[in-house]
Amino acid sequence: MRYAFDALRRRLGRTILTALGIGLAIGLVLMLLAISAGIQTSSARLAASSGVDLLATSRNTSLGSGTFPPISGSHALAREMPAADSNVATASPWLLGDLVFGNSSLYAATNRSANGSAVPPSWAPTGAASVGWIPGANTGLNAPLIYSGAGFSNPGDPHYANGTYSGPFTHEIVLDEGLAATLGVSPGNLVWVSLRSVSGPSQLLSWFHNATVFKVVGISGPFFLLPSELLGFFYLSELQEVLGGFNVPSDASSLVLVHLVDPTTASTDQQRLEGAFPQLTVFTLSEILGALENVVDLYRTFGEIIGLIGIGVAALFTSTVLLMSVDDRSREIALLRAVGYPRGSIGRLIVEEGMLLSLFGLSIGLPMAFLGTYGLNEFLIRTVQGLPTGFSFVSFDLSLFLTGLGLVLALGLVASIVPAARAMQLPVAEELRAP
Repeated sequence: MRYAFDALRRRLGRTILTALGIGLAIGLVLMLLAISAGIQTSSARLAASSGVDLLATSRNTSLGSGTFPPISGSHALAREMPAADSNVATASPWLLGDLVFGNSSLYAATNRSANGSAVPPSWAPTGAASVGWIPGANTGLNAPLIYSGAGFSNPGDPHYANGTYSGPFTHEIVLDEGLAATLGVSPGNLVWVSLRSVSGPSQLLSWFHNATVFKVVGISGPFFLLPSELLGFFYLSELQEVLGGFNVPSDASSLVLVHLVDPTTASTDQQRLEGAFPQLTVFTLSEILGALENVVDLYRTFGEIIGLIGIGVAALFTSTVLLMSVDDRSREIALLRAVGYPRGSIGRLIVEEGMLLSLFGLSIGLPMAFLGTYGLNEFLIRTVQGLPTGFSFVSFDLSLFLTGLGLVLALGLVASIVPAARAMQLPVAEELRAP
């Protein structure tokens, strides 16, 4: 190893540049792996602490599809599931949709002119995701916290009125911080909600005339299950009305979140509920996490391919540098052979040089990856709104260090093969006679 170190020291500039190239490649790979591991770890941790033990969708729906056909009779399911399975503590039907929101300032500007000319050019309704649920049916689930305002006034769903939809329309809405900030509203303010979008200021008067007015009764934190920075929460029946009358007779929802008394029997409860409700497909938490891992693994594989290309380029670069080093020291290597060093020992010296050069690269790549990933994590946390508390985009642990160590050892070994073979085959007599 002393010979290898001395060889690298004598060509310091070349050594530094090669180690830097190896470090960049290793750092890139470790950054990509740290990001995919961080997203996967954070998502799995949040899902495991969510209180969601089972997830029910319409029959033959795949979690990977990203779309959820409507489930009919959703209010009844909140009562019938606990009756069918005593281990079900909570069954919470959810309706997901996309709506367009307007605030009082936009409403006032719109009404100052018939054609919208009084509306500032940058003002327009805001598109956002929406959730309709029964507030009291979320016991045991990790629902978003209300930061300000009293929240929904009724734990049930008053407008549903046991299926008649003749109960009072509360016109209450809870907005997450992102949507509240975008609209510039606080508890007590009004917002207008519609399924329709607006293509220009001239359509605003008609849009407000046909929109439904809601009173903001709370501002909530972000919601881990729907990582959106813009999110509105409604009573289930009221969102059904807003999204369209076709949802009302069938009492549609998109999902049913199930919290169990004893989550260790989730597989048994899954079979029991699918038998009792043949119109549903029920997923366990492990299956939900498996679908999540499949998505993350896709990005992880893409990152690994990019990283391996970088490693391959670094290996070729290192091999070229080692070949140059062998050519520069051809007479020296010939002298070693002449004084009794066998071919195997000469090859070992070159391999040691390649391994030592790779370890120098690791010493550069590790801190580079560490600082880069956590710098990126801080940037994304500040930039991406709607992230739940404790979410991290990166995970940097011992396994990542061992991965980096394994990569550099493999890189050093592969890059040394051709230079070592060349050194072992140098003609001793010719090199010693050369001027």
